[in-house]
Amino acid sequence: MLKLLKYLKPYWWQVILLLLATVVQVYTTLQLPALMADIINHGIVMGDMDAIWRTGLMMILLVLVSAAASFVASFFSARVGAYFSRDLRASVFSKVLSFNLSDTKNFSTASLITRTTNDVNQVQSVITMMLSMMLRAPLFCVIALVMAIQTAPDMSWIIAIGVIAILFVVITIMSLVVPKFKIFQKLIDRITLLTRENLTGLRVIRAFNNQVVETKKFDKTNDELTKLLIFIDKLLELTNPLINILFNGTTLLCTWVGISLLTKDYSYLGNMTAFAQYVGNVMLSFLMLSMLFVMLPRANVSAERINQVLKTPNKIHWKKSTVGVPEKRASVEFKNVDFCYPDATEKVLSKVSFKAVAGETTAFIGSTGSGKSTLINLVPRFYEASDGEILIDGLSIRDFAQDDLMGRIGLVPQRGILFAGTIASNIRFGAPNASMDDVKKAATIAQAKDFIERLPDKYNSHIAQGGSNVSGGQKQRLSIARAICKKPDIFIFDDSFSALDMKTDARLRAALKEVTSEAVVLIVAQRVSTIKDADQIVVLDNGKVVGKGKHYELVLKCPIYQSIVKSQLSDKEFKSELAKAEKEANHA
Repeated sequence: MLKLLKYLKPYWWQVILLLLATVVQVYTTLQLPALMADIINHGIVMGDMDAIWRTGLMMILLVLVSAAASFVASFFSARVGAYFSRDLRASVFSKVLSFNLSDTKNFSTASLITRTTNDVNQVQSVITMMLSMMLRAPLFCVIALVMAIQTAPDMSWIIAIGVIAILFVVITIMSLVVPKFKIFQKLIDRITLLTRENLTGLRVIRAFNNQVVETKKFDKTNDELTKLLIFIDKLLELTNPLINILFNGTTLLCTWVGISLLTKDYSYLGNMTAFAQYVGNVMLSFLMLSMLFVMLPRANVSAERINQVLKTPNKIHWKKSTVGVPEKRASVEFKNVDFCYPDATEKVLSKVSFKAVAGETTAFIGSTGSGKSTLINLVPRFYEASDGEILIDGLSIRDFAQDDLMGRIGLVPQRGILFAGTIASNIRFGAPNASMDDVKKAATIAQAKDFIERLPDKYNSHIAQGGSNVSGGQKQRLSIARAICKKPDIFIFDDSFSALDMKTDARLRAALKEVTSEAVVLIVAQRVSTIKDADQIVVLDNGKVVGKGKHYELVLKCPIYQSIVKSQLSDKEFKSELAKAEKEANHA
């Protein structure tokens, strides 16, 4: 928790004003019992009306000053607490955005959402309470204690009994509640995870008729959370009646002892009244501290979870500025690149080497699990190569600043991802300043124009979160249009044509040649028809390059490629493809 207090630094002057207002409030409030004692002892007992009026007006003035100071303290505590949570939430979000794919896998998506929202809110609540109570409660306690002892030393033992009783109650309840808070946060993560999974996979759940199974899984976790919450709330709610019993019992004890002392000295009436109020202030300050101490452990658990995110070291370190001058002609080159996932023993990629240059298309194909998508993810440094070297435009990928590298790349992921907004805003995502003509041109090349023009609002049509209101093929075409609109030096298509029919696929690839004539094009595909016209095809098998060349060369010489082609064609078509390959080889 203490590590997060650095986020209060920009608001130090507001915190100082808050503390000064708190001191004024405490001072003026604690003057009231003493003035009340003066009214009783000197005004009522002695029959001095002037003293009653004079002291009464002073009390009214102090009440007004105390109210103003309380308003200032409350205003700044709420303001600073809100800004604190804003800055903390922004830091967590920024840190999550800086994670590479392996960093993100250390935390589940549901857990990151909970840490950014629920955990930050927990910490904010305690910070706001700390700012308003942390100084006020101890000041109330210490000053009221001193003034109570000075006012009626014969009754000071009552305070010791009350304080010991409150401490016993608070410590007992905290020892029972604190261990439950960590379990509570984990169950909140689980609830978020199950909710997210079920909403995302709703169609699959219905298709397999698994609503009952998923409902039971959710109900089980929900019941655990409910039982735990009931247990925690019962204990916390028990605090208030116990404190009230102690508070009222202490007041009753003060009255009983005070009355017995009045039989000896009637002038003790004012002191007894003031002492009872001071004892009330002492008990109230301990009540405030007990509330804070009950909330603090839960916030501390949240703070630890937030710190886990903020303190996670990035596995990939970027240069602040690009070192060296990239070549004018775009290129991507792998030199004996190895890759192994963290904590894994087997390599996903082994000794991968190839070079892709501007104006040419390099395609990657292989069976499932051969390492195609992993290889593509190394280009934008979503992962770091375990060994070997990757060159972009002639420079090592490690010598690029992040903005410089990402500015060169237009990525179309395997699973098209759209953001809440409009069609135009999604196409402009990588090029915010792109003109409407650029947006329309990108959509036309991506074969998305026809379905966009049929929509009532056309390019201003709403896109729901995740693109849930468009089909898979439409989502894929909009993702391709987004990359085209960016006008990058390197296009990466990670199996980005899988949701398109053969006719649309062919038209799109033909149209792409117009905008990729001076760019590097990297394509991962499962269909041979998508990549057969590529300038270079890299065949992967178990993370190794087992073939490299044009389609006709690989059909004749690479057994793995032959088996892939054969699996997608009939025997007659395959024989025809072999004949074409032999003819092209002879012609070459």
